[in-house]
Amino acid sequence: MKSKWHLIIVSILLLQCSDESPNYKALLGVDILPNEHPIFFKKELVPNGKLIHRGILNPQLDAYYFTLSNKDFSDFDIYIIERKEGKWSEPQKAFFNSEYDDHGMSFSPDGKRIYFSSTRPIIGKDLPETWHLWRTNNNNGTWTEPEYVDIPNMRDKLISHPSISENGTLYFHASNLDYSKMDIYHSVQEEGKFKDAEKTYLSDSNTYGRTTPYVSADGSFLIYAAINKTLDLMICQKDEKGKWSQAKAFNKAVNTNGQGNPYITPDNKFLFFAVEENNKWKVKWVDVESLVKNQ
Repeated sequence: MKSKWHLIIVSILLLQCSDESPNYKALLGVDILPNEHPIFFKKELVPNGKLIHRGILNPQLDAYYFTLSNKDFSDFDIYIIERKEGKWSEPQKAFFNSEYDDHGMSFSPDGKRIYFSSTRPIIGKDLPETWHLWRTNNNNGTWTEPEYVDIPNMRDKLISHPSISENGTLYFHASNLDYSKMDIYHSVQEEGKFKDAEKTYLSDSNTYGRTTPYVSADGSFLIYAAINKTLDLMICQKDEKGKWSQAKAFNKAVNTNGQGNPYITPDNKFLFFAVEENNKWKVKWVDVESLVKNQ
């Protein structure tokens, strides 16, 4: 008999998988694809003396963005590699990266916007020097200069790791400036502007808070890290009344020791996440269907 965990993850993820997945080996330039056991993704991208915190692909699967910092968690920069004529480029800083700290990037489902978090100053606004949300828009193939994403009741908070659904609801984590009381919030758009954010009420066994949300394109499921003694990746589903189900933890193949920054490929085929191992952070990926079937 299948476990409740199996049935929940099947209903949330497998039923949404695309019938036809792309040739990931050829597209991503990898020799091995993961099964139910997570493996490192392009570990050669992490130089000695650096930590990697997040990795995502664009919807076209021809660009990979990742965040590096120093080992003391200073100097966060977003890098990119691109596939051109079948070959992947050398890493370079992303076009929207700045001289300040940048992190927590994600694409809108249509690929026309990149949302991210940054400590860069906000011209003309007297706001605390901390993490705020930004975005850049793709206008006919040209990316615009990043613009500040204003959420009125979050101006004096630390906010980071945005993730947006097709209907324009933006999820992110927020806390006090000292990182206390961190939790997940969401804001809806009205006439192109984000309204005051509301706390996203989630049911789980966390003790200290929640962080690094990922919302599916259709807004039907949410993956995030619950803050306990370590970080545990959780998943929940929205019901017909708009309420989130009891969150379930991914199994021990994923939740080993401090996981965060989840991301799923557009066809729901692979789950990417960051994990701490031996005082190093690594990005791993795992096949969703194999992960579920081997519970």
